Amino acid sequence: MNRLPWPAIGAVGLIALLAVFAPWLGLGNPVSMDVPHRLAAPSAAHWLGQDEFGRDVLTRLVWGARVSLSVAAAAAALACIIGTALGVMGGFLRGIAELLALRSIDVLLCFPPLLLALLVVTLLGPGATTLIPVLALVYLPGFTRVAYAGVLTARSQDYVEAMRVLGAGKVRIMLRTILPNIGGPILVQFSLAIAAAVVLESGLSFLGLGVVPPAPSWGLMIGSARATMAQAPLLLLWPCLALTLTILAMNALCDGLRDAVDPHPAYRPPAARLLEALAPGLLPTPKAVLDLQHLTVEITTPSGTIRPVRDVSLQVFPGETLAIVGESGSGKSVTSLAITGLLPGAARATQGAAWLAGTDLLRLPEPALRERRGASLAMVFQDPGSSLNPVHRIGDQIAEAITAHRSLSQAAAHREAIALLKRVGIPDPARRARAYPHELSGGQRQRVMIAIAIANGPRLLIADEPTTALDVTIQAQILDLLAELKRSTGLALLFITHSLPVVAEIADRVAVMYAGEIVETGPTAEVFLTPHHPYTAALLRSAPVEDGPPPEGIPGVVPPPLALPPGCTFAPRCPRRAPECEAAHPALLQTAPGRETRCIRWNAP
Repeated sequence: MNRLPWPAIGAVGLIALLAVFAPWLGLGNPVSMDVPHRLAAPSAAHWLGQDEFGRDVLTRLVWGARVSLSVAAAAAALACIIGTALGVMGGFLRGIAELLALRSIDVLLCFPPLLLALLVVTLLGPGATTLIPVLALVYLPGFTRVAYAGVLTARSQDYVEAMRVLGAGKVRIMLRTILPNIGGPILVQFSLAIAAAVVLESGLSFLGLGVVPPAPSWGLMIGSARATMAQAPLLLLWPCLALTLTILAMNALCDGLRDAVDPHPAYRPPAARLLEALAPGLLPTPKAVLDLQHLTVEITTPSGTIRPVRDVSLQVFPGETLAIVGESGSGKSVTSLAITGLLPGAARATQGAAWLAGTDLLRLPEPALRERRGASLAMVFQDPGSSLNPVHRIGDQIAEAITAHRSLSQAAAHREAIALLKRVGIPDPARRARAYPHELSGGQRQRVMIAIAIANGPRLLIADEPTTALDVTIQAQILDLLAELKRSTGLALLFITHSLPVVAEIADRVAVMYAGEIVETGPTAEVFLTPHHPYTAALLRSAPVEDGPPPEGIPGVVPPPLALPPGCTFAPRCPRRAPECEAAHPALLQTAPGRETRCIRWNAP
């Protein structure tokens, strides 16, 4: 989504306003009866009709929202506060705090939620004052486990260690550093809890164990309408419809807010850019993990100096996937090798800068660059079979990557290697850690490479066509794994591929390269829907489409760096070329917010 959910904000806001201002809307008394007109149809005086006691249905719906939402919100808030506190303290302090928090939650999980609620309400009696703590107890384990899992991921990050080095206390680190970074999952859990609490409150009221009559409640209205379904079926429709719409609106609101305030946004969509223009500083401005500026790579050959990469600039933000796509020979892999400092001896980066965490990677000496590879910067190559050492066990190779950057014992590194294998989805990780690379399948070897890459919590992961040699099923699993790692850790992913279906599935933004330079950039959905460069459009036509026309090949080949055509490098293969295309080399033009293209005829008919 990654945009403010205005429809959900409006829907939830309207429901909340109706509930809050119910006493001042002039709807009358929700318990006032008019028995002679019981089960009356909708009319000008009673828009939704009257119930079995002649009470106005619309009035009871609005007042019922006040009762149901207040009970659900109070219970969810209480569970959120207590559960998050237990999860954060247990995950960060560990030891006795972890034991007490998790074991107490395990005890609660032994009881089915509905049976637990029924038991307590039966013992203490129905009513809103009983419902709130009961519902909070039901949803407490969910918040504790979500917070605990988030803390386990965040506590090993560099920014937490930096706070420790600065001398911050444990309470400050938990409240100011860890809690904001796990706020997204907690907010989603809150949306689920409050929606489920509305349903559970309605269910208990339906059974006569919730809100006490004659107080209005959606559950009570559904229970009462069940007895008169044959005479007045609309009486059952209205509370069910109100309950359904409220739950859908709440879930959409919390999911949308989670994405809008996520500290790891992928890109700034039009709605966010508009809001920033109207209210500068309201939304946080993301800082790029990788800021590549005007990269040019030269290779000395017997025939002269060639430039396989020229003036390439791109940015990758936290939690974002930027895909670099293009034909073979476009310069995709050379760009990634320049960023990581792995260019072959004859190649060198002669211009530009690659900023990562305030450091220009292109200017670092090899020892300093080696410290960053595998730590803040990692790479997954195309062929895991040639990337893994065939004479060493899998667990030893992962442990070596860990001990190269952290001071751990071999036993601790081996335990962490097994945990990493489990994290990337390899079954029986302890046994697989003792295996050699040839004993694993291609998909498992690629998972091992991903485990090595993420072993030290990198901020940037470069994946150079990691699914090319895999079948479609395993390819989908690897893509799902990378997407899950990105969501759970907030790392920035630079994904290099020639497969447009893969780009459509995994990428937030796309950069199209041709003959060593970027010819188009923008959000993936927008680029695929309305390509602004003829080469991008040709790539899309060349991709196979299920139940569609056969793919169209692109005539010609990518020109070699020693024989680049004058003007636009794509002009000899372009069906829309004009004389002016060969006159001068085009620069990148901004065609829309967040979109650029290297074509002077991008909007020509």
